[in-house]
Formats: sequence, C-alpha cells, structure tokens
Amino acid sequence: MPVWITPVSFSETVYPARITGMTFTFTLHTLSRYILPVLTPVYDRRWSCMMEKAGYLQRTGCHALDSDGHSHEVLELHIRGARYAVRRSDLAKAVSGRTLIQVEELTRNWEYYLGVTSGLAQVSVSGKALNIDLFGAGSFTLSLNTLRAVLYGKERMAVIVRIPESPAQKLRPLAQGQQTIGAVV
Repeated sequence: MPVWITPVSFSETVYPARITGMTFTFTLHTLSRYILPVLTPVYDRRWSCMMEKAGYLQRTGCHALDSDGHSHEVLELHIRGARYAVRRSDLAKAVSGRTLIQVEELTRNWEYYLGVTSGLAQVSVSGKALNIDLFGAGSFTLSLNTLRAVLYGKERMAVIVRIPESPAQKLRPLAQGQQTIGAVV
C-alpha cells in the first residue's frame, strides 16, 4: 500500500494522507514524534574530564586459594583486560565500615589463586561509592548501591568507571612536615 503525504499549503500545518481511499490528517507536531532529529555530537572541555567505563565487578561464586592455602569466596574485578579479586568477607566489612581492603591479582591454574596485592579499595567519604586505587593503573570507582546488589545476590554485575586524573592530582606538593614513602611493586 503506497502512502502519499502531500501538503495542502506550506502555510498550513495539516497534511492529508491517502491510503486506499481513506483520509488521515497529521499535524506537524504528530509527525515530529515519528521523525527522529539528527543528533550532532557537541564536544567541549568537559568531555575530557568525564568518567569512562573501565570494566566490571562480577559475582561468580568462585573460591580462590590464598598463599596459606585457605579458600575464600571472591568477587572478580575485570578492569582494562586484567583480572583482579576482592575477598567477599572483606568487601562486606568495607561496605559496613570505613576499612581498607586489598585488591589482589586472580590467576587460574586448575583452580583460582590469589596473587600479590595490586591495589586498595575503600568506601568514599560521601558513602556512595567504592573507590579502587590500583598501583600504577589509576583510580576507579563503582556505585555502592550496585555493589550491595551484587554482594547480596540481587545482581550479578556492576559497572566500574575510571576516575580521570586532574593535573592537580598528578603534581601534588608536599605539606610542611609530610614524609614520602616509596614502595616497590
């Protein structure tokens, strides 16, 4: 069935359409909902400062062995192609309080094994996010609401985003009497 939409006049806002003898009228307002506007991206300085998706946290229910041979239930962190793990018991403590937890490398050789500590994680000052600092890889964050949903079985995954570094964070001057501590990773 061909559809013809012919304008009656350019000054009017009513367009008749004839479909096999039936007449329908459309106003420009009605047609504008069906015709999608062309989206043009707008870029400015703020786009470079926005957070970008860097990975995800996943609850798989797997257990990993630590260096002492003890089994721990872990949640997997996949950040920029690397695999990390957080112990579920430590994560539950961190969500309820303000403690630091270790982010460890996760390797698989017939079983899952926890490797060296690759970073630290803690709840943010506002209490709305879990901030993850990976040594040499940057800072990441995820929402505490989605983390709780994953922890307590409502969801299986949560999105992790990268926190952009500002120039002030890169070159932070030392305060009077502050000492630096070097670490070899």
